[in-house]
Amino acid sequence: MPDNMTPAQRSERMSRVKNKDSKAEMRVRSVVHRMGFRYSLHNKKLPGKPDLVLAKHKKVILIHGCFWHQHGVCRPLSVPKHNSDFWRKKFAYNVERDQRNIRQLRELGWRVLVVWECETKDSETLEAILRRFLSQAGSTHTVK
Repeated sequence: MPDNMTPAQRSERMSRVKNKDSKAEMRVRSVVHRMGFRYSLHNKKLPGKPDLVLAKHKKVILIHGCFWHQHGVCRPLSVPKHNSDFWRKKFAYNVERDQRNIRQLRELGWRVLVVWECETKDSETLEAILRRFLSQAGSTHTVK
């Protein structure tokens, strides 16, 4: 199926995709706040500007969109048919960047939790994931 938008129109539409304050991020923030934890947002001094930073606990929470970060568990990995070479490179870069940022955060002594967008849709599951991570004393934990 051919793209019915011009490159300029497609670029404009893609530029509107939120990378902060997404529904998934807002759900995670709400649960963490209700649990009594305080956090800062998008700390530019840390690798990858983590979504939530709990400095007192030396923990960060990253909220990954399933499409953009290629979460193959909740849905088959798909590449848009139009300009597929670009998208394959884009997704590969996103995944590599995520791995690099997580590795750097761990090397700096931060404990890291990745919450996938699909995990935020069920509030009980989300709360269980966050409670388990935030109650841990020391180990780094990434939920996939």
